[in-house]
Amino acid sequence: MTFDVELVRKDFPILERRVQDDKPLVYLDSAASSQKPRQVIDAMSEYYEHHHANVHRGVHTLAEEATALYEGARDKVARFINADRREVIFTKNSSEALNLVANVLGWAGETYGISRGDRVVITQMEHHSNIVPWQMTAARTGAELAWLGLTDGGRLDLSNLDEVVNERTKVVAVVHVSNILGTLNPVDAIVRRAHEVGALVVVDASQSAPHLPLDVRALGADFVAFTGHKMLGPTGIGVLWGRAELLEELPPFLGGGEMVETVSMETTTYAPIPHKYEAGTPPIAEAVGLGAAVDYLTALGMENVAAYEHELLAYAIDRLKQVEGLTIIGPDTAEDRGAAISFTLESPALGAIHPHDVGQVLDEQGIAVRVGQHCARPVCVRYGVPATTRASFSVYNTKADVDALVEGLEYVKRFFGA
Repeated sequence: MTFDVELVRKDFPILERRVQDDKPLVYLDSAASSQKPRQVIDAMSEYYEHHHANVHRGVHTLAEEATALYEGARDKVARFINADRREVIFTKNSSEALNLVANVLGWAGETYGISRGDRVVITQMEHHSNIVPWQMTAARTGAELAWLGLTDGGRLDLSNLDEVVNERTKVVAVVHVSNILGTLNPVDAIVRRAHEVGALVVVDASQSAPHLPLDVRALGADFVAFTGHKMLGPTGIGVLWGRAELLEELPPFLGGGEMVETVSMETTTYAPIPHKYEAGTPPIAEAVGLGAAVDYLTALGMENVAAYEHELLAYAIDRLKQVEGLTIIGPDTAEDRGAAISFTLESPALGAIHPHDVGQVLDEQGIAVRVGQHCARPVCVRYGVPATTRASFSVYNTKADVDALVEGLEYVKRFFGA
């Protein structure tokens, strides 16, 4: 199919909003959270209006309908990422999914468990959600935490990969696409080295699942996490995919209802996967919404989405390079890059303009960007910047949005005396 962005935009009611003294909304903050198409909003309303009940626990009509919708969403996600449905675990977001893996590996037995003397490897590019859980697990178990650094150009430095990922390594956790640099990482090389030494690989796909075809089998990792609200779905739902043999072997994360098979006062046996990892009432309406978002992206075609966004990204990088005083933090070409661009801005009169000031003045023009450290402070430290301004794109953005951003940045410089 041909990707028609104007037709796509009509599906997103929020894009009709006027803000800041009746200016059209230019939404460039999809890496933080994407907007929702009418199809997702309607699916969740339909669920609440006609089908709501708790799942897996009743034989009445509503309970059976709710269960079918919830489990149907699991089927949709499984097809979307080329997985067995038993391997798809619903969580509340990527952070919970990554915490789940970090904790159960810390609790596991000898085969997969992290213990004193083992090594856990992360990268300097990670979102805090893929740093802090591993720091906590390493501190609790006595394992060593090591990491891969960054090149000056915003890529992972793999020159010492074989040294960092050594025979003591139990797990390597790596982001697929950086939320701050936009870098698309060579996960295949990392997986290959990790598996050579018997280590597991955990991939944070929060910024790739919404924008690129994601085949977990082809990716080769052992666990993959992503979140619904960045891929046109609702907040409050994420996904952890894990290889079935690992999920079956590892201990559960949370205890409670629905994750059990039998319970006595002395002991408990656990339900089969995926329910073993879904304690309590799950995010039912949110799963329905995520299923609708998956339907929407599938209808667009992820190859079409990736091609369109790559073209838009290339245009944006070219246009931003024309802004005097602007420095892109991260790769400055569209090659092996995702749909987010972080930058700093300087005024000839005042020097560096703080990103918070950039964001506030852009907001007055109706342009929504993200400012700060983007939950990736080690990246800011590596490149010697206190924070950045980030523009990020999704299926509903256009070259006109990019042009508005560039015009807005020129206004920012004038505002601060350039």
